[in-house]
Amino acid sequence: MQETQKRDIKSMTLSQLEAELQAAGEKNFRAKQLYQWMHVKLARGFEEMTNLSKEFREKCGEVYDYTSLATVQVQESAIDGTRKYLFRLSDGNLVESVWMKYHHGNSVCISSQVGCRMGCRFCASTLDGLERNLLPSEMLDQIYAIQLDTGERVSNVVVMGTGEPLDNYENLLVFIRLLTDENGLHISQRNVTVSTCGLVPEIRRLAEEKLQITLALSLHAATDEKRRALMPIADRYSIQELMEACRYYFECTGRRITFEYSLVGGVNDTDQDAEKLSALAGPLNCHVNLIPVNPIKERDFVQSEASRIRTFQNNLEKNKIHVTIRREMGRDIDGACGQLRRRTMHAMEAENSLQDCGGSKTC
Repeated sequence: MQETQKRDIKSMTLSQLEAELQAAGEKNFRAKQLYQWMHVKLARGFEEMTNLSKEFREKCGEVYDYTSLATVQVQESAIDGTRKYLFRLSDGNLVESVWMKYHHGNSVCISSQVGCRMGCRFCASTLDGLERNLLPSEMLDQIYAIQLDTGERVSNVVVMGTGEPLDNYENLLVFIRLLTDENGLHISQRNVTVSTCGLVPEIRRLAEEKLQITLALSLHAATDEKRRALMPIADRYSIQELMEACRYYFECTGRRITFEYSLVGGVNDTDQDAEKLSALAGPLNCHVNLIPVNPIKERDFVQSEASRIRTFQNNLEKNKIHVTIRREMGRDIDGACGQLRRRTMHAMEAENSLQDCGGSKTC
């Protein structure tokens, strides 16, 4: 007899869970109890749900998958206390998350995919391609696991880790609904930021959802020619198409967009680049976030000099552009997206290869 595939209970909304349990003949209040254990008390498994009968918990375990990420490694910065987490999924894949402490609250940056297929030249996340999308529960549990580990509430969530969130559109929407649901962690939509490298159709779809999240566009260049050299997605969508999508997003939501701009020494950090970026940002209600690029050994990109970064900022401000320089967090702990995961994966591959050779280094 073919085994019935278990359903992902942690990705269900409260209304879906209520319908599910009602169909199974359970009392109405069971759904609320389960939901609170998963999304408020942050239980790591059915066995922790002590006000539910053992019989009911066992039945749930037979029918449902319960996502609970395993912590593989935690790195803590000696500079600012930032923590980088490496989690193992149920299928053995690895994802990264980052916990950052600010004066305005604790922020967590999560991954939305295992790997990435967007191919941005300066990003370690994309070097090994895309493995698969993360489920809503797998995105949520990065936050839950970190909140349990730190013992502190997360108040801001940034979907800017490994992966392109809008390439995992449907799961992303469910994740946002669950994260901001008043019956769960109830994080304000205004405290959620979603990053995209510029998938124009999905930006327009997201605009029509009329969510109150912040959209962060990874722009990184102010001309199509330079953007194509840094980001393959620019071969599909021009800057003009992107700007039109950004205007549409603002018209639909009233939410100011953030332009993420990684400064690469000698590539996109000239005075002319600043003028062209000002011309793009000026007509839009947007904020520019300058990011000193975090070099990776697989590429020859270097970070702009500190004086060049300040000059670039000054040029934007002279043109009345709202601009900040991103504070570098966790620089001493593989701070950039994908670095820790990739290094760990390669170490595991090398170890497995050595074991296959019977421990011989000359295999």
